[in-house]
Amino acid sequence: MSTMLTNKKKTLPVITGVAILAFLMGILVSSSLKTSSCLQAFDSEPAGAGQPAVTGESPSFAALAERLMPVTVNISTTKIIKGRQGPFMQPFREDPFRDFFGEEFSRRFFGGRMPQRDQKLTSLGSGFIIDKEGYIITNNHVIEGADEIKVKLSDKEEYDAKIIGRDDKTDIALIKITPNKDLPVAALGDSDALKVGEWVMAIGNPFGLDQTVTVGVVSAKWRKLGMGAYEDFIQTDAAINQGNSGGPLFNTRGAVIGVNSAIFSTSGGSIGIGFAVPINLAKSVVGQLKDKGKVVRGWLGVVIQPLTADLAESFNMDKGKGALVADVDANGPAARAGIQKGDVIVNFDGKDITEMNELPLLVAQTPIGKKAEVTIVREGKKINKQVTIEELKASKAYAAADAGTEEGLGMEVSTLTAALARTYKITAKTGMVVTRIAPGSPADEAGMREGDLILEVNRQPVQNMEEYVSALNKMKSGGKILLLVKRGNYSQFVIIAPDK
Repeated sequence: MSTMLTNKKKTLPVITGVAILAFLMGILVSSSLKTSSCLQAFDSEPAGAGQPAVTGESPSFAALAERLMPVTVNISTTKIIKGRQGPFMQPFREDPFRDFFGEEFSRRFFGGRMPQRDQKLTSLGSGFIIDKEGYIITNNHVIEGADEIKVKLSDKEEYDAKIIGRDDKTDIALIKITPNKDLPVAALGDSDALKVGEWVMAIGNPFGLDQTVTVGVVSAKWRKLGMGAYEDFIQTDAAINQGNSGGPLFNTRGAVIGVNSAIFSTSGGSIGIGFAVPINLAKSVVGQLKDKGKVVRGWLGVVIQPLTADLAESFNMDKGKGALVADVDANGPAARAGIQKGDVIVNFDGKDITEMNELPLLVAQTPIGKKAEVTIVREGKKINKQVTIEELKASKAYAAADAGTEEGLGMEVSTLTAALARTYKITAKTGMVVTRIAPGSPADEAGMREGDLILEVNRQPVQNMEEYVSALNKMKSGGKILLLVKRGNYSQFVIIAPDK
């Protein structure tokens, strides 16, 4: 059985033991609510069509669900695949109609080819209404590529929807229906104020079972799943399944604090590890989608990588916090401000950078043209730089580096020649090319690959074998080697611990 991380879309509506599970959950929830006072009162964040917060008796999940179901919608999409073979038609090397009925029949009725037909691919998801005009937030992967989008409200009324804008980098989309009545509206909360251990409720359309309610707690914040540079997931154990994508995650005050997006699963179903896009991130995206139909992001012009403990030691840093600059775009804002390879960014625009992944989000949400103060550490000294943020173009990438003589290191290197440059598609003019990696060697374990170009050894540029060997010979016995390695269009720092 394999483990997978998946976005939640439609699967076959298989139901097993639902009645028993619902009965047991009802007993457990009822019992816990009678004896527990951990739920917060519904206070300053009302949801629904201008309805006041619930007051009086102690809050319950039942009262919360009743109030919030109307703002949650079910989304079904259809995508037309043109000219595909039917499900029972297999392609033939020769035309069977010509074989059985003759050339003239085949030409007149089928153009000499086997008949084909369009296919419809359908999927299910969820969403929630954010204003009375009919704007709805959902996931990009729910509506991406759809030829038809249908939205069904909690009262079963159904509307056609159109895409206002979508953003694949955050997996957020904004769609719109044209309602014939006032709609209930979800209140958007503050995901930054969310705390681990808080109760949350998810409402959605899992496996096509509309208006399904599940509850749990916030398991963690700031989760990075490796799905992109602009991710910052809320983790919850509230059951999220296929079809929950795009649906709301509520706090106990009835405010949306996340957009359910993905699960970690061994079977395709919930095992209590679900992920939601924080609503604060979604709000910044949706505002631009509504106004411009697209998202404009800030650009700093650097390639960064995590500052591991080994790298922190090599750069004379006390703590492995910050974003290590592995490469700088020569025509970007960072280069013009004097930021260099090997600098460690520890603060951006007044916000400390404790993890590398925090920097792309901060830069992306910075207004274009703003002069942001960036604090770097260079050779143990803090330096402040002022950077004018530019717009991230489609051709540019705010990237994080992948992580990037044979004896002792387990790799063979050669001085870059025109022939090697052609073989490994290297555009640089100088450096040392890795031509072989021994499996299980220190170089292999450090992530080095054949075709990597070594630019520096222990912060010393190397352009030929003599410089490369000289730099290695300066190392103390048993010491770790710091390499600056270029792979493709990006470079990164790599630590190799030689065999003793």
